[in-house]
Amino acid sequence: MNVPFLFIGAPEIFVIILIVVMVFGADKIPEIAKGLGKGMRQIKDATNDIKKEINNSAEKQGIDTDFVKGINKEVAEVKENIGDLTGPIKRKM
Repeated sequence: MNVPFLFIGAPEIFVIILIVVMVFGADKIPEIAKGLGKGMRQIKDATNDIKKEINNSAEKQGIDTDFVKGINKEVAEVKENIGDLTGPIKRKM
């Protein structure tokens, strides 16, 4: 089964790329992509720093964070069980 990316087909993606090239020019596209990559990296680093600060703060205050790991494990098991149940249904469609 072919699932379109963001419900956009190949012709639409081609038109979008064509418009981007026409507006910015072929020589600016690598610079734009580089800037977007740097921005995404900064956001990821900031998110990791925030998570680290929250965990450090929780540990200093004596808050037990192991229960989150247990919850994540249970959620993963439920997802797996649902996948086992819906697998045959998806294959029949």
